[in-house]
Amino acid sequence: MVKKKHPGKPLAQRLGTQIATLRKTKEWTQADLAERIGVEPETISRFERGATTPSLQTLEKISHCLRVRIGELLAETSAQPDDQATKIAAWLAELEEPHRSFVVDLVKRTCDHLRSA
Repeated sequence: MVKKKHPGKPLAQRLGTQIATLRKTKEWTQADLAERIGVEPETISRFERGATTPSLQTLEKISHCLRVRIGELLAETSAQPDDQATKIAAWLAELEEPHRSFVVDLVKRTCDHLRSA
């Protein structure tokens, strides 16, 4: 018999936590996200509380808007709102490719320099 792994939180709560975390990383209010995907702010609140789950179509809009794959929204683990890497990734995601590469290279060279100091 194969034992199934049970997630720590129900799907709706995990999804809500992820949406809230990613939204806050972008420094958006619930109203900001709601406007971007065409729903009411209360709808975002219900999603984030885990009271309701979005339709697949709405989930796709949320993932596109937050610039993450749907799978990342459904992941069992989530980054904390104060996770610096998550914040930096969100900022980078909003840049066009040449600018993203420039920033990544700049950060790498700065870290290399500071490690050798």
